[in-house]
Amino acid sequence: MEPILRPLYLKRIEPMIDTEFIKVITGVRRSGKSYLLLMIRDQLLKRGISEMQIIYLNFENPEYFDLLDYRKLYEYLKKKVDKSKKTYFFFDEIQEVHEWQKLINGLRVAFDSDIYITGSNASLLSGELASYLTGRYVQIPVLPLTFREYLKFKNYEQDDPARHFNDYLEYGGFPSVVLQDNNQLKRDVLSGIYNSILLRDVAGRATIKNTEVLERVGLFLLGNAGQLISINKIANTLRSSGFKISNNTIEAYLNLLQDAFLFYKVPRYDIRGKELLKGQGKFYAVDLGFVRSQLRRERINRGSKIENLVYLELLSRGYEVFVGKYDTKEIDFVAKNDSDTLYIQVTDQIPQNNTRETDNFLHLPTGYRKIIITNNWDDVGVIDGIEVVHITDFLTK
Repeated sequence: MEPILRPLYLKRIEPMIDTEFIKVITGVRRSGKSYLLLMIRDQLLKRGISEMQIIYLNFENPEYFDLLDYRKLYEYLKKKVDKSKKTYFFFDEIQEVHEWQKLINGLRVAFDSDIYITGSNASLLSGELASYLTGRYVQIPVLPLTFREYLKFKNYEQDDPARHFNDYLEYGGFPSVVLQDNNQLKRDVLSGIYNSILLRDVAGRATIKNTEVLERVGLFLLGNAGQLISINKIANTLRSSGFKISNNTIEAYLNLLQDAFLFYKVPRYDIRGKELLKGQGKFYAVDLGFVRSQLRRERINRGSKIENLVYLELLSRGYEVFVGKYDTKEIDFVAKNDSDTLYIQVTDQIPQNNTRETDNFLHLPTGYRKIIITNNWDDVGVIDGIEVVHITDFLTK
């Protein structure tokens, strides 16, 4: 099966081609960042750029292990560049290069160039070294396949999306998983991706020798998607299981898991006061397949998975997402972009004679779209003036 183009990302990147800005493509491992680089390269070739002007290096390829020092790499690249023409640099997994920011800044200054880099760690652009690139880069976050992309990937676009929703909800959108037809193989591939990220990108980079607590923190987050979580709550849960762990260590592990894009923390937002609230937040996994591959079935909550999925969809559409608080009421998501604000409640199904989902909307500011997203077709319609849409309609329209 041929890999698909990802127009969502190409549309964002194409206006940036041949601009001075360094294009920084970030996201969890195996989400398709490398393939996106290849798509951009293909776009350049279609525009008439010579292949000799394009330099592509993947720093996880052993061929380049001797070039992981920025000075050595600069000397290597200097010999490859034709100074009479523009050079297009493509660097995959750039974080493997020591002090890579100095390299990128040096190339930007020395050559007529257009630079594209990928990285699998959110701390890529933090810290002192990032000051070399301040104001000179644009970041493009990449996620695993959305449901719409999944349908296209599997050639299911002409089918009823609801027929394929459960498979996507169960196994997620990593391209290498979606390609598999055997469910056990899907789970094995997912476990491999998850454990590789946990042990290599998290434990390995932070030199965590005893990984059991880190693994337990990851499992706690997978099993509590959509729940308000505090450091104290995680620490107390682990202590009750016999682990001796400090709150500072839990906080450090949470930051590392977010840096590796395994989880996203969604802060609480006071709608009335228009300010972020400190303390508790909600955590969502980058891919629903991890829930299936890492947790026992009895620990999996379908409603939480659907909520997780809605969060990822909003993220893929470019929204900034918060957990809403209005007095004592909680709104699952407040989603904002430059032109739009959405208030969203998510449920597997609306219980009969239970008005919680609509009551939470009653006193919210008018003029903004309010939506209840459900997995039950019988709920679809309008309740008390509130639009109720099915999850598959929300994901595909």
